[in-house]
Parts: sequence; C-alpha cells; structure tokens
Amino acid sequence: MGDAAMTLAPCPPMGWNSWDCFGTTVTEDEVLANARIMAERLLPSGWDTVVVDIAWYDPTARSHGYNAGALLSLDAHGRQLPAPNRFPSAADGAGFGPLAAQVHALGLKFGLHIMRGIPRLAVERNLPVLGTPYTARDIADLTRVCAWNPDNYGLNHDHPGAQAYYDGQVAQFASWGVDFIKADDMQAPYYADEIEAYARAIERSGREIVLSLSPGTHLSTEHVAHLRRHAQMWRISDDLWDRWEDVHAQFARLARWAPFQQEGGWADADMLPLGRIGIRAERGEPRDSRLTRDEQRTLLTLWAMGRSPFMLGGDLPSTDPGTLDILATPALREVLADSTANRELLREPMDGGELIVWSARSTRSDRVYAAVFWTGDEAHEAQVPLASILGTGHGTISLADLWGGASSPVRVRDGALVAAVAPHGVAWAALDPVR
Repeated sequence: MGDAAMTLAPCPPMGWNSWDCFGTTVTEDEVLANARIMAERLLPSGWDTVVVDIAWYDPTARSHGYNAGALLSLDAHGRQLPAPNRFPSAADGAGFGPLAAQVHALGLKFGLHIMRGIPRLAVERNLPVLGTPYTARDIADLTRVCAWNPDNYGLNHDHPGAQAYYDGQVAQFASWGVDFIKADDMQAPYYADEIEAYARAIERSGREIVLSLSPGTHLSTEHVAHLRRHAQMWRISDDLWDRWEDVHAQFARLARWAPFQQEGGWADADMLPLGRIGIRAERGEPRDSRLTRDEQRTLLTLWAMGRSPFMLGGDLPSTDPGTLDILATPALREVLADSTANRELLREPMDGGELIVWSARSTRSDRVYAAVFWTGDEAHEAQVPLASILGTGHGTISLADLWGGASSPVRVRDGALVAAVAPHGVAWAALDPVR
C-alpha cells in the first residue's frame, strides 16, 4: 500500500469542505454553488477538491449538534446513502453519483466524510453484510464507540466481516466517483487496525481515492511511518476555528511535523475558517471570519510554509471578494506545491510577543522563501540577518514581497530582512540570487 499511496497527493491537497459553514446540514444546491465559485475563481490557483462533510446521510440534520437515534438513510447492507431531502439527485439509489458527476464536469474532485465503524441503525436492524453470510451484529464492537458522535458502533476487526463491510462501503463510494474520503474518529485514540482496514478497502476498490484521517488530538509523530503507509493526510489538531489562539497553537504543531512532510503524506493543520462561516455550523452563529486580514495572511503563510493541506471552510458564494483574492494569491500554491526544507528557523520570545521565522527552498530554482511572523498585539520592527536564512557567502539577492506589501511590507537593508510586522501578522518574501 505504501508505494501505491505515493502516486496520490504528490503535493498537499487544496479544496473546500462544508463543515465550517454548514456543519451537518449542507445541501446539494449549496455544494454545487460552492463548486461553481471554486471552479471559476480558485481552480486556476490550485484549489480543486469539494468535500461534503459529516452526516450527509441524516435527513434530520440540524445546526449545533448531532441527532442521537436518527433514522439515517441506509441501503439494504447498512451502507450510508445521501439523504434525498437534502440531495435530490441521490434518489432511487443513485447515491452521490450524479452530484459527483456535476463536480467532475467543473474540473474538480469530489470528496465526502465518513465516520469510523458501522451505523447503530444497521446493527439494530441486523442488516446483512454485502457478499458475506454475516450480519451487522456479527461484526459490531459495541465498546469502541465515538465519544462525540452517536451514529456508529465500532467494528471487530478480528472478524472477517468487518473488512468486508468496509470493502463494500468504499466500493460503493468508488462507484459514485468519490476521489477523497475524510475518515473521522480514527486517531483519538489511534485505531491502527481501523486505518489499515480502510486503506485496504480503498486499494480493493480499484479507484484512486485520497484518504484523510481525523481528528488530530495529541497526535504523536511516532505514528508517521504507519500513517504514510496507509493515508495521504492526517490531522494534527482538534477542530480549528476563527480565533487567534487556535492559529497561534499551530505554530508549534507545524514546526514539529514539518520535517516529516513528503510527497504522498501530509500532516494537516486543519481547515481554514475564512470567509463566510457559521451559517448552520457546529459552532457559532453566521458571521464573516473573526480573524483579521493580517491573521488570515499569517494562517495561510504558515500552512504554506509548513506544507499543510488547504481545506477552506467558508461559503464561497457569500464570501467577500477580498478574501477570494487572498486565497488566489499565486505564492500560496507556489510554496505549497514546490518547496522543500521547510522549517522553523527561529522562535524568539520578546517584549509583547514572539518573533518566529520560517524558511523553505524552491524545488524548481535557487529561490529561498522566508516568513517573518510576529505574535504580539502591537506592530514590531523585525530584522533578520540574511545569513541566518541563506547561509554565509550568499551573494547579492533580489527580493519579491509575496503578499505585495499588504500591511507588513518587507525589504532588504544592511544585510538583513527588515519588516514592520503588523500585530499577529507576517512579512513573506522570496529571495533570488542575482546572477
């Protein structure tokens, strides 16, 4: 599985996910509206994946929570089906096939969220497991249940029917044209047998499908070899929302995981709560992201320098044009897709905040990227010696300001990178040798 996985996600995926704006309640029309804006405004900048998040199989889904005991939409073998009142094209057993086809026609990829295990409703009804003599009760593990979602029981992977259930579920996803699966409740605690079984089911489906694992609560780097063998993305934190403290906490996590980022396997610092969020979400009321523009640039720059996947959470049709412009910034894709040696160079506590410096190198040229972050609440005049970024004997360089000045313009002066960095802001530059 490891070698095959390397053909998928050669660079960190970029896309949109329905969670931050619609929680459990997204509809077919809303998915398509976001897909159309993505294709028109963001696809040229590398954003190409549309993901329907949790509970697409719950006809009674609501804002701010989950429904215990809901009559989920299931087929005769206990596999989830899109709720037809929310996804009309799924009627008559069509599943997500028609919706995926429309997304594909826009030049995009289609993804969905799924919970670990088997629906409790399938166990209550004792539905047969496709292609086996077993039933849902034979394979369920009633002790390995999710702590925060009531939909499923776990699976007993000592029983052959458990793998058969996942095989049948993923085969159905593949028949619908699914390109991306976000599999949840896999890593907290770390369910190695579940991860292996799900990866095996994807391999057996015969379709190339990116596997993203969640959540990332206290995820240790000791699992990295196992993760690389079986998945292309893995979360490294709990849910991230539009709060500066959430963004700030990711500096340490990405610094720890950056050395492990490689083709086909990406530590994921979670979704980007940018644009119009909270419309019918799990947390908060409808709002534009509470992150300032400088905090938004910091988030995006840190994710790019740390090579975290980009999964946007805002509703694109109602997101302000300025945010869409920021998301289309060419440097984001350039650094995310074609950089190496990404690392935190410096973290210096100072009066009023921390000065944090990251660097990376282009895989296509001698270009070096440098990001100078300031976590304080007041602007800070930062000076970072070029030798600490480029090494000694670097020669003359030219500088490109990757945020086009914004509120933290960067320049070279007296052998140093100099910037008046805005509160919670970043100065981001590309340094090119002069021939």
